[in-house]
Amino acid sequence: MTARGITTRAGDEGYSRLFSGEKVPKDSPRLEACGDLDELVSALAVARGRTRDTRLREEILRLQRELFVVGPELATTSVKLAGLARRVDDAFLSAMEKRCAFLNATVPIPKGFVVPGATLASAYLDQARCVARRCERKVVALYRKKEIKNPRVIVWLNRLSDYLYLLARREEKHPLPVRDLE
Repeated sequence: MTARGITTRAGDEGYSRLFSGEKVPKDSPRLEACGDLDELVSALAVARGRTRDTRLREEILRLQRELFVVGPELATTSVKLAGLARRVDDAFLSAMEKRCAFLNATVPIPKGFVVPGATLASAYLDQARCVARRCERKVVALYRKKEIKNPRVIVWLNRLSDYLYLLARREEKHPLPVRDLE
C-alpha cells in the first residue's frame, strides 16, 4: 500500500533528502540549520498574524519569502548551487542593510535591555530574532566546516536578527489594546 499526501515513509529510517537531492541523516548539521530556518518562517507567521499594522504584515511576508531564498541555499550542496534560481548575493544583502539602516535611523532604540512582550506581535518578532540567531550560529558552524561556502548567508542572517529587533521596537509603538485579546 502506497502512502498518499505528505506521508512518503522515506524518512522512516532517519534520513531525509536535501533540496539538491542528496540523502543525509535527519540529525545532520545542515538539516538542523534548515529546521531552524523553517521554525523562523513559522515564528514570523505568528508575528504577522498578530500585528494590526498592514505595512508590517507586508514586510514580515517579504522576510518570509526571502527566507525561501536562503533555505534552498542551505539545503543544496556546493556542486549543485548553480542550479538554484536565486541565491544570497551582494544585492540581496544590500537590500537588507538598507532596510536596517532606515529603521535604525527612525526607530528610537531603548537604553539597556528590552523585556519582550509590550505587544504580542513584538514578542513574536523578538522570538523570531532569537531563532534567527540560533540559525546563524548553525550556519557559521557549517561555513567553518566548508559545507556552506557563501559568507553572505551569515551576514544576511546577522542583519536579519538586527532587523527583527528593530521591527519589534517599531511594533511596540502600535500596541494591541487589551480589550481585543478577550
